[in-house]
Amino acid sequence: MISSTPEILQGRVDRDQIVPSRRLVRMPAWLEVLKPRLIPLLLATTLGGMALTEGWPLSTSRMLCTLAGGALASAAAGVLNCLWEQDLDGQMQRTSGRALPSGRLSENVAFAVAISCAFAASAILVVGVNYLAAALSLFGLCAYVLLYTIILKPRTSKNIVIGGVAGAIPPLVGAAAATGHIGIGGWWLFTLVMVWTPAHFWALAMLLKDDYKSVGIPMLPVVKGEEVTARAITRYGWATVLISGFGALALPEGRLLYGILLVPFNARLLQMIHRLLSSPKDLVKAKGLFRWSILYMFGICLLLVMSRSSLAAEFDFQGLSLFNLLVNGSSS
Repeated sequence: MISSTPEILQGRVDRDQIVPSRRLVRMPAWLEVLKPRLIPLLLATTLGGMALTEGWPLSTSRMLCTLAGGALASAAAGVLNCLWEQDLDGQMQRTSGRALPSGRLSENVAFAVAISCAFAASAILVVGVNYLAAALSLFGLCAYVLLYTIILKPRTSKNIVIGGVAGAIPPLVGAAAATGHIGIGGWWLFTLVMVWTPAHFWALAMLLKDDYKSVGIPMLPVVKGEEVTARAITRYGWATVLISGFGALALPEGRLLYGILLVPFNARLLQMIHRLLSSPKDLVKAKGLFRWSILYMFGICLLLVMSRSSLAAEFDFQGLSLFNLLVNGSSS
């Protein structure tokens, strides 16, 4: 465990101790390019989109088809991203050992894997779910590869603000799978993920600042520095907290339980954001915020699913009954 020494606080600690390492777990080359670490959170927000609809709970077959199709579409996007960025990866010490730049996997095999995953995702979603879910899933794939990776990432420090739309598509897929259309709940979770993404990603970008700078990628910490990035993270963090509260209105039921359990999640997020704001060059704090932001989004999606349970509905009923009793008692 790394202690909070003055060297760490001044940012002079060895970056290998702080920056997330992908070398600790060496995956097979074909699996590595699928970027499997990114898939669970995308599937969690897909479930969150489902839980926000009147179609919840879905049949087991439809839910499994939706999650399988979403996972395959995400995998295809990950492979295409690796193919496009293999030259950049090869120039950075942290990523030079990845499957494509190291030669452990050929471009032809990687491209075949990407096309196979994309085709399988489309087939599963069309046959097992509906056309809207399939179309949205493929749109998310294209947004990640074309909009974010190719167009925005190498050109602007606001790349993740706009390009974050790719990561916000899964809630729409979930809503479409449940009802065949996108309701207000799906759009709310889409908005929440869009606003949450910059703060989450910029915390990681602060850790990888030197890597991005070495290959000319204009991430916000590279272009504006840590202080400006920390202030931007704070703004988006507060916006995330504000928007998360509207989930109580977007839910068909279980609103009281969601609202109560949301408080500690938001309190911890704000605490870590303001710790980073007070010490923008502290990599330990940046890493802590990055990790918590992932748990935060998982937690939000878990709360959404929990809020659609019969126990949550009963909790709402009892809470409303108690409120009415207190109001009527005080007025009599």
